Amino acid sequence: MIEMPPLQFAQTNGIRMGFYEAGPVSDKPPVVLCHGWPEIAFSWRHQIKALADAGIRVIAPDQRGYGATERPDNVEAYDLEHLTGDLVGLLDHLKIDKAIFVGHDWGGFVVWQMPLRHLSRVAGVVGINTPHVDRAPADPIALYRKRFGDSMYIVQFQDAARQPDKIFGSKVAETFDFFMRKPMPRKPQQAEAPTAGVGASSKLNLAFPQMVAGYDAKLDPRKEILSPEEMKVFVETFSKTGFTGGINWYRNMSRNWERAAGLDHTVRVPSLMIMAEDDAVLPPSATEGMEKIIPDLEKYLVRDSGHWTQQEQPNEVSNKLIEWRRRRFG
Repeated sequence: MIEMPPLQFAQTNGIRMGFYEAGPVSDKPPVVLCHGWPEIAFSWRHQIKALADAGIRVIAPDQRGYGATERPDNVEAYDLEHLTGDLVGLLDHLKIDKAIFVGHDWGGFVVWQMPLRHLSRVAGVVGINTPHVDRAPADPIALYRKRFGDSMYIVQFQDAARQPDKIFGSKVAETFDFFMRKPMPRKPQQAEAPTAGVGASSKLNLAFPQMVAGYDAKLDPRKEILSPEEMKVFVETFSKTGFTGGINWYRNMSRNWERAAGLDHTVRVPSLMIMAEDDAVLPPSATEGMEKIIPDLEKYLVRDSGHWTQQEQPNEVSNKLIEWRRRRFG
């Protein structure tokens, strides 16, 4: 198993944030790696080593609500203003002027917001799986409910009684065993089927809490992504922290939408979109049209990868990040 750098802490934006750092301090601009749900900075273990070995300064935080970072009780403390503000505070703590922000899954939504809200602190942005889109025409939760129904996991996450949190929290090992697998190979016609709008096909079963509640790994034919040692890190971490902090990010989707009214969604920094060929929830088709609001955009497709791209195809992701960083920033 790859060793992580020593855990460090920063006081940022009213919370204590845990983070990992590697590579030469003199390297500019550094790369900040932002994980998604349900993940932690450890999800970037392969990239941290590869980028540092390539002479690039790299920083990976456990974001608000996760791992070694504090978990405020107030749901509103997990909106995009707080999440982007945390990263600005981390730069301040490390005395960094500008950074390249790389985000996967929910981390992708956060890093695409960085140049909209804190342009002076952003050198570039890389989205992994998660596209940048303009503000939705209506409340995103209402749109998800209309398209997928009440069982869709993001809709379920709005539950004030926190039933999904309890399901995952009572089955931590099963949760990661269920999520951290490669997708089943798709038939050609499935691979070519277009998806309407951003994200998954409405035909997918997205009732993740119920799927975890009834999960039996012995009946799952999908290939595992994590080694037993890697799995242990995730299970031990979330057994301590629970899942509510991360799910609270989803509980701010309506709030984020409301507060983004009037925000210019044009990204005005060099940007890279890394897509995963077999991600059913965030498919490559979801990136269509990004060029309209990102003038300086490159796209790169990782084949034979589902949703957990930086862990499924770590060398390819690391190599692309290094190549793009050197070519665009020296």
